[in-house]
Amino acid sequence: MHRHPPTDRLFFRHVFVSLVLGGALALSACGSDEKPVEVPRPALVVIVGAGADAVPSAFAGEIRAREESPLSFRIGGQLVSRHVDAGDRVRRGQVLAELDPGDVRLQVDAARAQLAAAEGELARATSDQKRYATLAKEQLVSKSTQDAQDASYTAAAGQARAARAQLDVARNQADYSQLRAPRDGVIATRTAEAGQTITAGQVVFTLAGDAGREVAIALPESRIREFRVGQPVLVELWSKPGERLPGRIRELAAAADPQARTYAARIAIDPNVAGEVDLGQSARVYIANSHAGAQALRLPLSALQRGTNGATTVWVVDPNTNALKRVPVRVGPFGADSVPVLSGLRAGDRVVAAGGHLLREGQVVTPVDRDNRPLPKAR
Repeated sequence: MHRHPPTDRLFFRHVFVSLVLGGALALSACGSDEKPVEVPRPALVVIVGAGADAVPSAFAGEIRAREESPLSFRIGGQLVSRHVDAGDRVRRGQVLAELDPGDVRLQVDAARAQLAAAEGELARATSDQKRYATLAKEQLVSKSTQDAQDASYTAAAGQARAARAQLDVARNQADYSQLRAPRDGVIATRTAEAGQTITAGQVVFTLAGDAGREVAIALPESRIREFRVGQPVLVELWSKPGERLPGRIRELAAAADPQARTYAARIAIDPNVAGEVDLGQSARVYIANSHAGAQALRLPLSALQRGTNGATTVWVVDPNTNALKRVPVRVGPFGADSVPVLSGLRAGDRVVAAGGHLLREGQVVTPVDRDNRPLPKAR
């Protein structure tokens, strides 16, 4: 009979013990009721009254002149010369363009000739009136004959006045063949070229006056009651990020654009800094959020959740434990990217701004701000 050496028996004994211990540990692990520790997941959080609602609304716009004048000729004709181009600075009274003056000069000559004829007829009628008045005193002509001569004089005088007025009109027409700048400013656009035949009233240039600079923006119809004329704003040029210039709402359109459903607004820039902006620059206007004339609590639209009963809710983070609680809220009209909260929250509440559909009641999170910085717990 073959027997294992002592060393082999010792090796098998160790293997057996290892298998038994391993099985026992596996059974022990399978039978344990302990759950793995859940690591709190990061959650983007805004603080009501210090974060979401304190951030002003931003609207894209364009730098425009306060006084923008479309310039056109008051008569039609062929454009024979153009003295300025887009971007040129002009002075009041400067000739910008000229029409062919040939026809209007002929009209002036014709009006002058008509006036000469009318004045000659008036001189004859005046002489006849005096002569007939003398004959009437001597009773050599009848009263009716004198009355007829007086009527002829009156008609001749009227014809002379009409011819003189017609000459003045013709001279004005000749002056209208030159287009002059009504004020100091910059030529913003040019829409005609020499050699082109244009009609009366057709825009040739657009003049941007030097009276001031503004930002043209469009405000959403859903929030138009939050804005008012004179409301202070900040203007940031896209060419100078982080540098904000003071301004105010100068004008609000009385009616919404029928297609875009937005209200046009003009933002006046502080005259002391208006020289720092150029026409046509892109800008962003920051307007502090308000609701019904008072500071509103606003949240980003992504913070809103739909409850089981259809109510609008948000996830509020407990400032001491960072645990989540679903809170129903009542909101106002939706804006482009935010919404006013009318009830359900207080200033200082911490609200999850994104990813709420992945969260659950009582879950512990790690709140972070928009710069991915952790928010400290309340003390």
